[in-house]
Amino acid sequence: MATNTQKQQSQAARHQEVGHKSLLQTDDLYQYILETSVYPREPQPMKELRELTAKHPWNLMTTSADEGQFLNMLLKLINAKNTMEIGVYTGYSLLATALALPHDGKILAMDINRKNYELGLPVIQKAGVAHKIEFKEGPAMPVLDELLQDEKNHGSYDFIFVDADKDNYLNYHKRLIELVKVGGLIGYDNTLWNGSVVAPADAPLRKYVRYYRDFVMELNKALAVDPRIEICMLPVGDGITLCRRLK
Repeated sequence: MATNTQKQQSQAARHQEVGHKSLLQTDDLYQYILETSVYPREPQPMKELRELTAKHPWNLMTTSADEGQFLNMLLKLINAKNTMEIGVYTGYSLLATALALPHDGKILAMDINRKNYELGLPVIQKAGVAHKIEFKEGPAMPVLDELLQDEKNHGSYDFIFVDADKDNYLNYHKRLIELVKVGGLIGYDNTLWNGSVVAPADAPLRKYVRYYRDFVMELNKALAVDPRIEICMLPVGDGITLCRRLK
């Protein structure tokens, strides 16, 4: 019979699984979701990229497998064709998007680290969807400002996914709300931020979690009262808030 120590070690091992960001009550319940409905239907290229990313020292930065599945279906449901992604890492969510778009679909992808993107690029190329992606290395803000200078870019994006520097989320929102079309969606990742959004002020938190928590909470408050959008906050992965532009 397993001891308490063995059970704790087993739970800890599961928390190390790449993409494990679920806020579900038990690891067993999350594992059930993965093994029952996510992994059996995960496209082979996404599985390959997920397993490749698991070996990277920063693997906790990746989008979880269940969130990747959610994004893939969401994009199909809204018939997205022109999209944007801010924060790419090795490209798991980017691949989920590219696989969902039609052959002539487009993704403007931005990240400050090309090396991480190039780690996953061979998998994306093998999947036959690399032609849909325009990758730009560097901060996203100057690119967004440049896009806004041209009126034809206003309201031109069907879907925008943001999984980048949390201290800039509100700055991104001010720009993205002009670039996404009326009826289009913006998805902000990590809006439950490891559950820290409800942690007491004196709770023992990892340094980076504590640093970004206030920015995430500020974003959540701002989105909740923004009359230009309607929102839905979902406990998928580390929390994702969908914003549908109304006007």
